[in-house]
Amino acid sequence: DNCPKPLLEVGESPLLEIIIKELQKYGLRKIFIALHYKKEMIREHFGDGSKWNVQIEYIQEKEKLGTAGALGLLPEKPSSPLLVMNSDLLTKVNFSLLFEYHRKHEAMATMCVREYMMQVPFGVAKLDKHKLVSIEEKPSQQFFVNAGIYLLEPSTLDLIAPNKKLDMNELLDQLLKRKQPVSVFPIREYWLDVGRESDLKKANREYPEYFTQD
Repeated sequence: DNCPKPLLEVGESPLLEIIIKELQKYGLRKIFIALHYKKEMIREHFGDGSKWNVQIEYIQEKEKLGTAGALGLLPEKPSSPLLVMNSDLLTKVNFSLLFEYHRKHEAMATMCVREYMMQVPFGVAKLDKHKLVSIEEKPSQQFFVNAGIYLLEPSTLDLIAPNKKLDMNELLDQLLKRKQPVSVFPIREYWLDVGRESDLKKANREYPEYFTQD
């Protein structure tokens, strides 16, 4: 209620500050931050980015535009692939390898994914009409989930209209419908989506192991 999620502290730094430090390590210097909720708190903390040796500019959303819609407000189209990521992530992904992977696969967009295992806490019955075929006790299922990190070729921004709500999955669907190549980059390094209070507590427990040794 009193603090935008990007400014929630993990260790002794806000989430978004940790992200910016990671980006800076990989030579990413020009950063746009899309603002909406409690925007002035974020502007006041980060300023022009010079404290972290980066250049920060701000995109102001009058209404929530979704995970891709704010890109329609960029002042100009970038000349190289654009890295887009959520501001509530903790990750040690190697961004250099991500850019290299994107170029190697000649993709219009690359979505980072994370392996996710889900165990059914019951015995699962396999049926053939009214007959029982087998029972599998507490099976596990494996999925790859969206990790909230993307690389986009500049031309993909042509599909985003200014001030119109658009989620990233809708943008990727548009590319797929146009038969444009969309690649998937599995994250093997540390990754945590800080979406719940329990995740924030977990982030604070794990932060010293992954982020204080650089």
